[in-house]
Amino acid sequence: MLTLYDYLPSGNGYKVRLLLSQLGRPFRLVEKDILEGETRTPEFLAINPNGRIPVLELEDGRRLAESGAILFYLADGTPFLPDDGFTRAEMLQWMFFEQYSHEPYIAVARFWTHYLGKPVDAEKMERGYQALDVMERHLASRRFFVGERYTIADIALYAYTHVAHEGGFDLVAYPNIRAWLSRVAAEPGHVPIMARR
Repeated sequence: MLTLYDYLPSGNGYKVRLLLSQLGRPFRLVEKDILEGETRTPEFLAINPNGRIPVLELEDGRRLAESGAILFYLADGTPFLPDDGFTRAEMLQWMFFEQYSHEPYIAVARFWTHYLGKPVDAEKMERGYQALDVMERHLASRRFFVGERYTIADIALYAYTHVAHEGGFDLVAYPNIRAWLSRVAAEPGHVPIMARR
């Protein structure tokens, strides 16, 4: 059975749990509390020297870190990963956008505000809204991010966007994003972020 090392509030870990649920793949969940330093212990650093979750351990003992890489691996050979090379590259383009232009602002603001109780600087908020603006424009004429179908690009972007309000982001002015969030939540196998299965 697959083993997932994870921290339930993490959007990055949620991406993997959401896809596993939608694929109907059973897995064993091993929770690691990042606020308590459980990913910085020698035991966990032997699993992932970068000291971060999620980490997926395969049945044969091989391990894979980084949520995007895990999503790509799990989606291989499924409808969540486009067959066409260009469409697959577009999917990766949005996944890279999520990690470079979205997650560093929206996820960090959520973590600081919601979990640490610290204020977020104006630049982070501005950059987060810039990412939301890009998504809103893209979704003006599309149901999903790539090829008019639900892919791991949607999962990657959904994870932190659907809890952006926890970081102080107001989605009222983003009707296309809100409609897309509803479509993703309606996909078969959807589970909430704090669900263990």
